[in-house]
Amino acid sequence: MNEQYKAAAEFLSRRDCFDILTHDYPDGDTLGSGFALCLALQQLGKKARVITTSLPKDYTFLQKGIVPQSFETQTVVSVDVADEKLLGCHREAYSGRIDLCIDHHMTNRIQAPLRLVDGHAAANCEILFRLFKVMGVTVTREIADNLYTGISTDTGCFRYTNTTSDTLRTAADIIDLGCDTAYINKVMFETKTRKKLALEREVYNTMEYCCGDRCAIIAVTLDIQNKVGAGDSELEGLASIPRQVEGVKIGITLREKSTGEFKISVRTDGDVNAAEFCSRFGGGGHAAAAGCSLKGSLEEVKNTLKSAVKDVL
Repeated sequence: MNEQYKAAAEFLSRRDCFDILTHDYPDGDTLGSGFALCLALQQLGKKARVITTSLPKDYTFLQKGIVPQSFETQTVVSVDVADEKLLGCHREAYSGRIDLCIDHHMTNRIQAPLRLVDGHAAANCEILFRLFKVMGVTVTREIADNLYTGISTDTGCFRYTNTTSDTLRTAADIIDLGCDTAYINKVMFETKTRKKLALEREVYNTMEYCCGDRCAIIAVTLDIQNKVGAGDSELEGLASIPRQVEGVKIGITLREKSTGEFKISVRTDGDVNAAEFCSRFGGGGHAAAAGCSLKGSLEEVKNTLKSAVKDVL
């Protein structure tokens, strides 16, 4: 693994004009990774920008310190992107063009010439923190804020099973470098908009159980989203709801997309491998958190998932 870090650091040092790709429906880890890497590259005198499908308002603070730059792309780096299909509206423009893939998903399918993939890392920002040491990057407060955001959100503020002793040591080092943990924790874990509360109320009403109540399923339909006026920032974090129910082994969240398909998020308690479950439908992720997409009506998708859950349980 050390050789992978050295190879990635050497590659970044000799290249320029970077487009940094994040995944569709961006979360704290992909955005934290993207903006942290952008800040690091600009610190080293490189030209770099982050390519994202959207930027939820809760994450706008991650852009602090970024210098907007215009240039012709020479190098493409993906961060926290396990598959090209997760690039969303940017997939066509960047398909087959990724030069360096930096990720922490064991199921990563991106065929880049250079890959830095560590499936043992709880968050992609853990990998970047180690990479920055090799690159000789000075981790400023702005970079630290990005890295802490990625690690804390991907571990549920260090509550999820993916949290390791290395994760905690990395977070401690980042805190020592001056990141604003009080602000980040408040925004990420303690503050909800009224729209978010309204959305959660609607979503709780959709919950249903199967397989002896060992599986809970919720659905976020377009009708619900439109009813409460929910944006991307309100939709984040809903996937944890069904797994919070006592006795539930598999929690599934269905999010309807305007393209006629459903984005599926699966959370498990460790007895069931979420990545293996989602791989049945061309998806992937981690042992306790994974995702995929399915086409069909709400009832058709539910029935497909219930059948798969029955096989597993």
